[in-house]
Amino acid sequence: MADTFRSTEGLIDALADAEFDRPPALVSNAHITGLGVARALDAHDVPVIALDRAGGAGAGGAGGGDAGAGNAVPHDGLAPPSDAVDFAGAVTYPLDDLDGFREDVEAVVDAAGTEAVAFGCMDEWALSYAEADPDGVRLPFAGSDTLDDVLNKSALYATCERLGVPYPETYRLAETAAAGTREADASVDEVAAELGFPLVVKPELKRDFEEAFGTNVIEVADREEFADVVAAASEEGIAVMAQKRVDIATGKDHSLASYVPPSGRDDALAVVGNAAVRYPRNFGTSCLVETADEPAIEERALAVLDDAGYHGISESEFVYDEAREEFLLLDVNTRPWKWISMPVAAGANLPMAAYAAVTDASYESDGVEPTRWVYLRDYLSLLAGDDAFWDQLSAADWRRLVSGAFEREGDLTTGVYRPADPGPAAKLFETEFVDREYYCSC
Repeated sequence: MADTFRSTEGLIDALADAEFDRPPALVSNAHITGLGVARALDAHDVPVIALDRAGGAGAGGAGGGDAGAGNAVPHDGLAPPSDAVDFAGAVTYPLDDLDGFREDVEAVVDAAGTEAVAFGCMDEWALSYAEADPDGVRLPFAGSDTLDDVLNKSALYATCERLGVPYPETYRLAETAAAGTREADASVDEVAAELGFPLVVKPELKRDFEEAFGTNVIEVADREEFADVVAAASEEGIAVMAQKRVDIATGKDHSLASYVPPSGRDDALAVVGNAAVRYPRNFGTSCLVETADEPAIEERALAVLDDAGYHGISESEFVYDEAREEFLLLDVNTRPWKWISMPVAAGANLPMAAYAAVTDASYESDGVEPTRWVYLRDYLSLLAGDDAFWDQLSAADWRRLVSGAFEREGDLTTGVYRPADPGPAAKLFETEFVDREYYCSC
């Protein structure tokens, strides 16, 4: 495992003495998703360098300050303590300084003495690797123009309309049309009359909206609140859309987890996952996900990705609309996500397939088996705090979890806790009960 999370200079110094027999993977950010990617690659002996911005009590941005032995800097992410991570360190946060990020990554690659393969585990990291295009870095996913086309919800829903893929009723707002990429559909007044309240306000592109509002979706209860949010978005120069709040069936959210190679959808590696339990229950992140047999979801998601010309890892999110009695495409994440280790355990190692596509390595899936994934921190919080929730794990599941036997038998895997790789879970305990906040939930 990485013995410490180093400053940029400390990481470069450490890499200067390292030798790699194959291109290392650059995994950013270095939290739960990055841990899943690192473990997936380490299973095939791929060296992993975890890159992130510094974080923790009293920490500012990334960079090169020396904070103790080994040029260590604070960082609360869970990936670096893993045995799957060989080196870990800070780089300039790309949303603060894209040129500085490029320079840091190029210096890291130069010190490693070999080209590297980038895995961006949040939108800003994936997009920044594509936009910065650092020398010596291979991208196992499509370029920034294609990423923008998929991530732009206005373009995504237009594609759905053309392909006949169901999606939530959505209107592009005239009040922010100047910042948009497509013609507006309606004004605030027209949308209010058409959809009623509550309704959901979403941006065309998440990055600027999240920076301005701290979230990527806002539910509004009445016309005044709706108009205020749209006016604030207009002032920020951000195009937004209004969407009918879907009467979602709890426990029926499904996603297609896939890797589409440059050769196209016919060679895609894909698994459908059902987010059976979220924490908090109706609107939180996934904490229990299981494989599902839903061929229509796979077909629709791959059609959208194919139409956009996207290749790489992605998660296509669907919700089940009880009123319409069908699955609606909500979003596409063009990167790994929190439960990426579920398809890996099921037999579809998406990170390794992506790595193999841009290196001399080889990977072929032996087939997909039924699998469940649980993030115990959230699942246990739900059991402890929600009297209406009934445990969906069996007594045998809990025995295997406690003993560690789940790593060798059964159909259950976990997000962080692995007795064979205890560092991340120990780090979670260390950071969970102190007065600090980490900047990322995945």
